Parts: sequence; structure tokens; C-alpha cells
Amino acid sequence: MKATKYWLGLLTALSLSSEAATHEIKALFQPDPSQPNKNVFVNKTPNSGYCASYPGQCSAHNMFSIQTPVRFTSTWPFAPGDSLGVRVPANWRRLTVTNRDTQETETVEVRIIGIGSTYVLSHPAAELTGAATPLEGHQQLWTSRSWVYVPAPCQYSGVGLYTSATYRFFWKAPEEAACTKVAAYTIPSMSFVNLDFAYELRTPNPLGMSSGLYTGSLSYTMGPDGDFQMGTTMVPDDSDLTLDFVLDVQHTLKVELPPGGNKIALEPAGGWQQWINSGRRPTDIFRNQPFFLSASSRFKVMLQCSSLGGSDCNIGNNQVGFSKFQVRLTMPPGIVGPGNTDGWSGTLTYNTWLGPFEPSRYVDRKQGMLRFFISPRFLDFLKPGMNGTLWGNATIIFDSEV
Repeated sequence: MKATKYWLGLLTALSLSSEAATHEIKALFQPDPSQPNKNVFVNKTPNSGYCASYPGQCSAHNMFSIQTPVRFTSTWPFAPGDSLGVRVPANWRRLTVTNRDTQETETVEVRIIGIGSTYVLSHPAAELTGAATPLEGHQQLWTSRSWVYVPAPCQYSGVGLYTSATYRFFWKAPEEAACTKVAAYTIPSMSFVNLDFAYELRTPNPLGMSSGLYTGSLSYTMGPDGDFQMGTTMVPDDSDLTLDFVLDVQHTLKVELPPGGNKIALEPAGGWQQWINSGRRPTDIFRNQPFFLSASSRFKVMLQCSSLGGSDCNIGNNQVGFSKFQVRLTMPPGIVGPGNTDGWSGTLTYNTWLGPFEPSRYVDRKQGMLRFFISPRFLDFLKPGMNGTLWGNATIIFDSEV
């Protein structure tokens, strides 16, 4: 018996570029024997910005963040009553990722669920407002107090770090709508020195994907009329943001036989001696051979043997005679075969691919069964008093290239 073992990986990566706002997002799927029902990708993109500084806030909500060096600068002064609206693409957006080898496609979804930056004022906040302390200056500069007090529909995140003329903030953004702060004093100019955003992913079911790398991109616009807005007066030094996805799935397909399992001795129930003693021909001559299957991806199975076709394989030799045997395959629970049957069982056909078989969950070294048997219509070829060995070969191929 032969077994084919394939590794399939889902990879998504994110890298910063000083020339353009382009990031690569990495996600990985590897079957985990300790969690066979966890069929999800793991985001492997290093966090930067908010989630790097506050990992506990993000890990509890399956949130990831990226900080990109895009600078937004005001184009004219803010007067009292002027508003500054922050908006992000909070709705789910879809992109297609394509397998580089097979050209198969899958869909990934992403949404932006948080936004932050550090604003830099042209003058210290206390100087602009006449406040006694920097904190009071930042609180009085806006009609709804400092930037840690987030306007609806954005939500508080716990981040509010300041100096005399700067304020670092991060807001959660559950809706795709502007979150607006209103100036209470004149601000000659200000800028946001970076773009810090959090995102959430929906990835396809890796058990239904073929091996290989899947790649795709999703582009956003930035600026007053863009997907990312930091206010109508704030203009970015880069108007485009692109997320490049590289999905690398690492699947397992492995078949193991117990020691000596590659040599099959067919015999009647109770052994040959019972036939010799009773003279009564047995109704079944067979051998059940267990095997152990680990699988996280689709696969197919084929029988190869000496055959004229169909499900019959030749067994025998010129001195003793000839007969034919068949092979019945039974999959372990969790492997769905033809007819959408879990734990599929059926007789294999010579030189014909059978499948696809697909795990409903990661199957880790679960027992299946191969039954080698001589069907009743070929038992007449076996006569009492025959002295010798009938032999033959069978190869069962498991292949993940479906």
C-alpha cells in the first residue's frame, strides 16, 4: 500500500513600505491534533500600533492592528465650531484569493474595526486654550473633552496618552459612519503623524482548499472622500492603502499500516484446518487489515493490481491455480465520501479514482479498514487437497491532488 503525504498552508502577511501604504497579511492553517475541530486560519501578521502596545485588548476580541506611516495634515486652520470627522471602512469587504498553482479561487473578507493615531498641534494645547496644565488644555480644546472621550458611533478603547502638543488615541469603530470631534478653540494647524487601524478577518474553510499559496489584494483610498477619512480638512501624504494577502495552508494526508500490515494472508473464518477437518467449503475467505489515517484535506483513492478490469484482482500461480480477490475500503468517522456518506465503505475498482473524500474535521490517526476477500463465485477455484500458495499484489493509492 502506498500513502501520499501533502502539506498545504494558508499564509497571509503584512509588511510596511516607506514608498507606499502597502501591507502583507499572513494567516496560516496547520491541523492541530489537540484541537481536531478547530479548522480555522491563524493570523501570523505581526501586530504594530495599538495591538502591539495593548495585546490584551486585542487578543480577547480576535483583533489585529497595523500602524502605517501615512501622515494627514490640515489644509487650513480650525475655528471654534469646526468639526473633524473620522471614518473607516467598517463594513465587510470581499476579495478573491487565487491558488498560484491550480488557479482555484477562494473568498476572504476583511473589515476595519478600529482607528487611531497621534495628533500633533502647531502649539501646545494649554497655550491654545489658556489652560493651567497640558491635560486641561487637551480637554478644553474640544467641545466633548479630550480624545479619549470618543464620539458615537465609535467606542472607547482605553488609550489616551499626551504631551503638551500631542495626543495619542485609538477608537473602536463598529459602524461605517463618521465619528466627529468639534473644536472649541482656534487651532492654527495640526496633523496626524500615522494611521493606526485594527482589522478582523473571515477566512474560508481550509479543509475544502487545495494545497498551494493563495494570493490576492484589497485596496482602499485615503483622504476627505476616501475609505479612510480623518476629517475634511486633513489630507494624507499617500492616497492609497493596499492589503496584500498570501494564504498558505499546510494540510496533512498520511496513511499508516501497523507493523507487518503490508503482507496479507487470506483464510476462512476459523482457519484452514476447519475446512480440512469438516470437508465443508467456507463461504468467505478474507483478511481485515486496519490502517490509520490522518487527513485535513480532500483526497482520492485508487486500486492497482493485476486485473482485467472491474473490482477483481488476480491471485494464484501456475502450479496451484488461480482465483480472484476484491478489496473493500472503510473510512474512519469524519471522512465523508461519495454520496455524502460519513465513514464511507465500498469496494474499490481497478485503476479507477474514487472520491473525493473530504474530512468534516481534522482526522488524526483514526482507524479505517481494508477487507481483502475472495468473493463466493471464485471459491470454486479453490479445491481441497491443493498444496501451494496463491499470491498477488494490490496497491491502494491515497492522493491529495483531487
